[in-house]
Amino acid sequence: MKALAFLGIGKVGVIDKPVPEPGPNDAVIKTTASLICTSDVHTVRGVISIPEGRVLGHESVGVVYKVGANVTRCKAGDRVAVCAITPCGRCDYCQRGYSSQCGGMLGGYRFTAQRDGNLAEYFLVNDADYNLVSIPTTLSDEQALYTTDMLTTGLAGVENAEIAVGGTVAIFAQGPVGLCATMGARLVGAGLVIAVESKPDRQKLARRCGADMVVDPTQGDPVEQIMQATGGVGVDAAIEALGLPVTFENCIKVTKPGGVISNVGYHGEAGSSLQIPLSAFGLGMGDKKIRTALCPGGRERMTRLLRLIENGRVDPTPLTTHRFPFAQVERAFHMMETKEDNVIKPLITY
Repeated sequence: MKALAFLGIGKVGVIDKPVPEPGPNDAVIKTTASLICTSDVHTVRGVISIPEGRVLGHESVGVVYKVGANVTRCKAGDRVAVCAITPCGRCDYCQRGYSSQCGGMLGGYRFTAQRDGNLAEYFLVNDADYNLVSIPTTLSDEQALYTTDMLTTGLAGVENAEIAVGGTVAIFAQGPVGLCATMGARLVGAGLVIAVESKPDRQKLARRCGADMVVDPTQGDPVEQIMQATGGVGVDAAIEALGLPVTFENCIKVTKPGGVISNVGYHGEAGSSLQIPLSAFGLGMGDKKIRTALCPGGRERMTRLLRLIENGRVDPTPLTTHRFPFAQVERAFHMMETKEDNVIKPLITY
């Protein structure tokens, strides 16, 4: 089979690999469509240490090709989606409700980080009964793809933000995760959704996704703009969806006492630590809560996300800005590296 692989720091390429064989609890999927994630770009830059030849990617859907002897919930020919996070469902972390941390910190992140990813013609899914979900016949591959990472991550940011109906929220950055968080904030009934974004095309898309106000950080201090928009009191919650130290600190600054800072940004290139501005944190006593999340997965959550799309509650497909056949997957990846042509998400078909 053909697969897009890591070939050394800063290098990717299409290679040949054997089609994987499933273990007793696994399934092998024949890929029909994928999205490329900025996390893959971070990985290729060396943020995560992986061996050369490791297949990239964690956002794919497809058709079941082969299943292990113990798999009962799907069969060959079923059209399925799988989350970027593939927990076991059995360990202490999974049983406590923290399946993204399966087996230990970030342990549910198996694609690419621990074994081959799914930017490939075929890919293996561990613990298939726990992780695979059937795609409704009314949904396209493109729609289903967004449940694998962007939508579940963005909505996790909203869920952790504990936004009350009519509450206020600021969402820092309107990349694909931030845009999905904006959709989610509108979905849960936020009374004021403030999107922070400098790129005009993403500002426009943020409004389409549900932002009531867009703050442009190139036009002045975003903290001052948000404080002015809220009468000087700040927001009930701030969602960090970029992964930069400055946006993390700004989230703390704009969140009112008693509020929540919800981080879903990937800080892999931020160095070894993040700073907390103590004056904005009430010297550690300001009743501000910091929550974090990693792309919650599992069959039950994926089912709920697909239901949201199927019934028209959210539509993430405007985030697809470019389309490529798998033969041009290297071109698509380099576009994500450079952010050429205002790319947000490139769709790969097989």
